[in-house]
Amino acid sequence: MKKLKHNSMSWRYFKQNVFFTLVRASALIITLALGGIILYIVVNGISAISWEFITRPPTDAMTKGGIMPAILGTIYLTIGAIAIGLPLGVASAIYLTEYAKQGRIIRLIKVGINCLAGVPSVVFGLFGLGFFVIFMKFGSSILSGSLTLGFLILPTIIGASEEALKAVPQTFREASLSLGVSKWQTIYRIVLPNALPGILTGSILGIGRAAGETAPIMFTAAAYFTAKLPGSIFDEVMALPYHIYVLATAGTNIEATRPIQFGTVLVLVAVVLGIDLIAIVIRGYMRRNKGW
Repeated sequence: MKKLKHNSMSWRYFKQNVFFTLVRASALIITLALGGIILYIVVNGISAISWEFITRPPTDAMTKGGIMPAILGTIYLTIGAIAIGLPLGVASAIYLTEYAKQGRIIRLIKVGINCLAGVPSVVFGLFGLGFFVIFMKFGSSILSGSLTLGFLILPTIIGASEEALKAVPQTFREASLSLGVSKWQTIYRIVLPNALPGILTGSILGIGRAAGETAPIMFTAAAYFTAKLPGSIFDEVMALPYHIYVLATAGTNIEATRPIQFGTVLVLVAVVLGIDLIAIVIRGYMRRNKGW
């Protein structure tokens, strides 16, 4: 019996070690792949990076000059998408988690949200073109692009916010309600502050997707070329993802602009990481300030 028990334990430890080895190997492969991609972009794009490249508009049919309008356009669209998607996503998650009576209809709604998360971005782009650009008559503009990107990242924010709200212990709610505090005050004062780090994590994921999408803004906001900066939310803008697409597929001299293409990709990665870093710093500050 002891021998059988020993063999059984040895077999379990063996399976556990194999599993952990596979997990570590998978993590290592992903890290090496990501590092290789970033290294490839840096090696091919660093030669194009200069102060003029960052601060000047394109010139000579976009074969020279810089990408400043595209940088600002990407920042405008990303901030607009978060400004639209974050409040709607958090409000939807609060309703589904705290107010809605759990049943078949709510389950169907959650399935629909999960399905929306897997819808190709080009479908959102066509929706934005048909609804915001044509039906609402916003035209190809920052507003149309921000609304489209906001709806694009909405499922991600709703899902992350729901999980963050569910992670707050139920005893927090019960203790607050037992003191005579209203349900909304309990959510606003107790639940949301404790769920905020998880909500901001979902927002960070949304930022990365909003800043890097090409198809949605292609139909709703992005200009092929414009040297002027937008004067209002109803103006169209250049954007880094679409600018990369244009240079790589429809430029006047694709091979000659190859360093500019890689330089633009490098700047896009830096912009996304920069916005994500700001969100991470805000999350860390709020966590420390509230004693989370």
